[in-house]
Amino acid sequence: MVVLGVVFVVLPAVVVDHDIAGSSVAAQDRLKAVNDVRTTLLQVLAGLVVLFGAYATWRQVRVSQESLRATQEGYVTDRFSRAVDQLGSDKVDVRIGGLHALRRIAEQSARDRDAIVSIQAAYLRTRLPWPPTGPESPADVAINDVAPLETRVADAQVALTGLGAVCRYREESWVNLSVTDLRRADCDGLRLPEVNLDRACMEAAGLYHADLTQASLVSVNLRHADLTTAILRRVRCVLADLRGAKLVETDLRDADFTETDLREANLRKADARGAVFHRADLRMTDLRGSDLSTADLAEARLTGALASEHTRWPTGFDRSAAGVVHADDPGPEPSPLLQPPGMTWQAPPLRSTP
Repeated sequence: MVVLGVVFVVLPAVVVDHDIAGSSVAAQDRLKAVNDVRTTLLQVLAGLVVLFGAYATWRQVRVSQESLRATQEGYVTDRFSRAVDQLGSDKVDVRIGGLHALRRIAEQSARDRDAIVSIQAAYLRTRLPWPPTGPESPADVAINDVAPLETRVADAQVALTGLGAVCRYREESWVNLSVTDLRRADCDGLRLPEVNLDRACMEAAGLYHADLTQASLVSVNLRHADLTTAILRRVRCVLADLRGAKLVETDLRDADFTETDLREANLRKADARGAVFHRADLRMTDLRGSDLSTADLAEARLTGALASEHTRWPTGFDRSAAGVVHADDPGPEPSPLLQPPGMTWQAPPLRSTP
């Protein structure tokens, strides 16, 4: 109070007397000058009070935000821990609940996303080893006798779907799903770029419109798999088995199919520009309407493959000498809504033998 008294009572008079030193000023004018100085000082003080109040409010908001963030992180950590604990339950519904919780956390927390992707992949490798270790669906059983994954191992299908939903948002490259049993798995529309599926068994799997950009599919079994309109750009699919697979309107640009078995596969209207089919087996393959204009067909076997007037070949390629059979164009492809569901679809027998 003493300081304020000095500032607002004494200081204005001192300032005015200093400014008018030696000058003859009427008492009324001097008093007005003192009041003007006092008013200015009050305005400065009011401004300082406002600034201090704003700073105090900002600090309070900042502390509240940090406290809220810490609370949220603690809540997420608690949810994460409980979800992981649920994966070890002997009850399938509890495990499915844990997998759904992990997917929800991955969608909300970018910081935990890569860890959750790793957990989902490890869960699949553990639950679905290839060849199978359990008696339910042995490796040598006919594919039509294998139940769809969603009924055979329901929690694994949930993990796979969750992985495909959050995998594309991860920061780390490559997810390891190698040597897994994904027979008749439902992967329709899943985004699985840069996924390692080497030596996995994906026979009769549904991969309609799936994104497998730059995936590794070395020695994978994709017999009878449905890859219609899927994206397989720059995949490494060497030494693989794709007999009877559907690759209708599939993006195969710059993919590597070296020494891959594609007998009886359906590649109608596929875009295979820049793809490598070096020493690949394309006998009895349907290539009608496919674009192979810049593909590498060196030493590829094409005896009995079907082609139409819309099939595009590399410059100088002699399809007659390669044994390609000319056939009429099939016309528009049927809507996927008219196709039999994966739950009831039966794979036709293959004419080709390993």
